[in-house]
Amino acid sequence: MVHHIVMWKFKPEIEEERKADLKKDMEANLSSLIGKVPGLLSVSFVSEPFASSTHDMALVTTFEKAEDIKAYSAHPEHVKVADIYVRPFVTERACLDYRD
Repeated sequence: MVHHIVMWKFKPEIEEERKADLKKDMEANLSSLIGKVPGLLSVSFVSEPFASSTHDMALVTTFEKAEDIKAYSAHPEHVKVADIYVRPFVTERACLDYRD
């Protein structure tokens, strides 16, 4: 199995009162990709990181093999979700991929 972790910060112009709802939308729509994107086994969305964290939220996904991460990033369903529910609101993306 391989894991793909992505972390983001909200753009500075995103109002504090919108952040909880935006995180819920991100989580629901990213989680909906299971069964739509081949090789995607699990999705976990971290919406409440500790205050010591450097980012506002994270996505932790598990795939069957490393090649699945590349296919996931280009998959039309993933691109649609990212373009509507994630990219318009975030900045400072950090990514870590690894095999356990």
